[in-house]
Amino acid sequence: MESAIHILRTVERDGEVAVSGLPYRRGQKVEMILRRYPARTVTHPGLTARQLLRSRLVGFWADRTDIRSSIAFARKLRRTASRRNRP
Repeated sequence: MESAIHILRTVERDGEVAVSGLPYRRGQKVEMILRRYPARTVTHPGLTARQLLRSRLVGFWADRTDIRSSIAFARKLRRTASRRNRP
């Protein structure tokens, strides 16, 4: 069984969704399942780069002696976070 292709499109005209560039040929049968994408609400707009640099977040862990490599530490945090919700 082939893997699915996930395409996110915005409806530009009522009742129509345009999709092109698919890896299929004339005569092949495909199944399309459409669902409305949930509206995304922004509760906090985030920080600009300037705001982030002025915040106390940059250098927050600068005095920690247990972190020898910030790159390795950040990589470990990302790996742990990506596995958090897996069974």
